[in-house]
Amino acid sequence: IESMGRSEKRELKSRLIVLLMHLLKWHYQPEKRSESWRSTITEQRICIEGLLEDSPSLKPLLSEVFEDCYQKARLKASDETGIKLNFFPKESPFTLEEALESSYVNE
Repeated sequence: IESMGRSEKRELKSRLIVLLMHLLKWHYQPEKRSESWRSTITEQRICIEGLLEDSPSLKPLLSEVFEDCYQKARLKASDETGIKLNFFPKESPFTLEEALESSYVNE
């Protein structure tokens, strides 16, 4: 059971990093927005929601790991886009709530 908890925590963090990375790309590269990015954002939100439904005890973990996951997402976004790391703000331009909100991006 303990290893299952660790596995779920790893998955939650991994999905949050991917979500935040795509939100950064969406926000800072509007000219390159695609249905693929939108789909990835939606998929990560759905999976995070599913993880939290299956294991409600993971919910407090989200706010605990948000900052660390955001920093990893910045690195990944920089690597993927070729944009210098300093271009992406050191503090997240969106809150955890906004990141998880399904209407945030569908403008």
